[in-house]
Amino acid sequence: MEVNEGFADRLVRLVLAVLILVMFLTGNLPGYWALLLILTGTFTMTAITGYCPLYKPLGMNTCKK
Repeated sequence: MEVNEGFADRLVRLVLAVLILVMFLTGNLPGYWALLLILTGTFTMTAITGYCPLYKPLGMNTCKK
């Protein structure tokens, strides 16, 4: 896997994941919106690895080399 996410992209994904998780844990996220937890897991994993599988077919790369 080649890193295809830049620092800002990874930071935004991680912040969004934390916000969604906090909203869920504090009860501010209604039940049917809890499906966003799947997105939270995805955001966290892509932020940690620096690789987004959707970027490859779209030809995107936010990582400055």
